[in-house]
Amino acid sequence: MPAISSNKPYRVGRSKTGLGLFATKPIKKGTRIIRYFGPILDSRIPAHDEIENKYLFELNGRWTIDGSVRKNLARYINHSCRPNAESDVRPRERKVFIRAIKNIEPGDEINYDYGTDYFKAYLKPIGCKCASCETKRKKLRAEARAERAKVKARTEAKAKKAGAKAVKKKKLNGHAVGKANGSARA
Repeated sequence: MPAISSNKPYRVGRSKTGLGLFATKPIKKGTRIIRYFGPILDSRIPAHDEIENKYLFELNGRWTIDGSVRKNLARYINHSCRPNAESDVRPRERKVFIRAIKNIEPGDEINYDYGTDYFKAYLKPIGCKCASCETKRKKLRAEARAERAKVKARTEAKAKKAGAKAVKKKKLNGHAVGKANGSARA
């Protein structure tokens, strides 16, 4: 069976954080990539306000998009602290588009910043897993390892020096110093 080609510049694929949206074609800066869509929820209706899932996209204080519908492929776009896309929110039209803010190469994961509220509620407790935060954590861990190695080397050097001084001092104060023909000086 031949592969079905898609004219869409993205595909859903496996990422470090689960599923993600990846570029299949070059995407230029400023290009509208995909629309985030789903049922519109009104926060004034108690039944709508009680819906809780991780695909809710708040347009403003009243309107929210429930992006959990399976056809909404934009829901697979992951968070990044250094994103290559951003959300273009149009509350009056009740629409959200994801737009590239950098040139995106084929194979790159498409990501945007989810915002402070989402970050504090969902990402901070488990730790952000975006590439820039992972790189920062790796660098901090490497620096901590290097610092521990320095401290250990200093401690070992001090212990060795202290051991050498103790042996020297013992020889000076003890009977082992200045043996002449098998007799020790007092």
